[in-house]
Amino acid sequence: MKRRTFITLAGGAAALPFAARAQQPAMPIVGFLSSRSPEEAAVHTAAFRQGLRETGYVEGQNIAIAFRWAEGNYDRLPTLAKDLVGLGVSAIMAGGGSPAALAAKTATAILPIVFVIGDDPVKVGLTASFNRPGGNLTGVAFLTGELGAKRLGLICELVPNPSPVALLLNRNYSGAELQRQEVQTAAEALGRRLLVVYARAETDFEANFATLKQEGVGALVVENDPFFDSRRELIMSLAARTAVPAIYHIREFPAAGGLMSYGASLADTYRQAGNYTGRILKGEKAADLPVMQPTKFELVINLRTAKTLGITVPPSLLARADEVIE
Repeated sequence: MKRRTFITLAGGAAALPFAARAQQPAMPIVGFLSSRSPEEAAVHTAAFRQGLRETGYVEGQNIAIAFRWAEGNYDRLPTLAKDLVGLGVSAIMAGGGSPAALAAKTATAILPIVFVIGDDPVKVGLTASFNRPGGNLTGVAFLTGELGAKRLGLICELVPNPSPVALLLNRNYSGAELQRQEVQTAAEALGRRLLVVYARAETDFEANFATLKQEGVGALVVENDPFFDSRRELIMSLAARTAVPAIYHIREFPAAGGLMSYGASLADTYRQAGNYTGRILKGEKAADLPVMQPTKFELVINLRTAKTLGITVPPSLLARADEVIE
């Protein structure tokens, strides 16, 4: 056999496996767009992967996930969303509230988007309705943004003195004004003066808590906001340093040393979002999948933190708690 013929045959034999591999379908990529930070959202990312596994998708085996984190900087979300669209993802999971979902919606009207938000998706313009979302978006709305009034009632039950109460909001969050109105109405009904403070940058928190101390605030409601979630340790340390009793929207705060929280399980909503994402990859359409809502809300109280603050938790409140951390 001539040397040139041998090289041709060998090359052809070597090329066959490569050609076969090239014909195999590419592994789908899911874009994961979040307003939050990877460290503080680790438990929720794990829950999202669990939801994918429930539908047969395992990262690294038959699916890839491209993560994009805004770390509380909402201005970065539009660029990150466009980056995922340009990457050729099969679907986008938008976590960390309405800012990420709205950025994803602006970036594409074609790719399916599964969101996790704390607001009403109809009110913020994401879907046409809960039962028939229409368009390319669906997901989980755990409606924690509409529970500010409930949280105010709980923290006032814990701290029943007539001192002013405060509400911490982020002006850059789309639902901030609605949150303020609901808590303001609840404060008036309880006969408590409400002080509203705003933080849109990390440097705002020190001044906020100094104001709370100066005004003699007896309790604080920290509204749901992905920026606040990404600065969880800082907020809790300032609340401890200034001895301001605070209530939060997810259990991750009292689990890490905060006083109390009331809201739906955020980890479970991410699991549900992962499940929806897997179903969409298998062929279901976002427009036909109803927006899911939580059926249970959990009250979590950290007794150690209460004792540190010199607060005695009423037995009636303890009896209603779903989890007590001692």
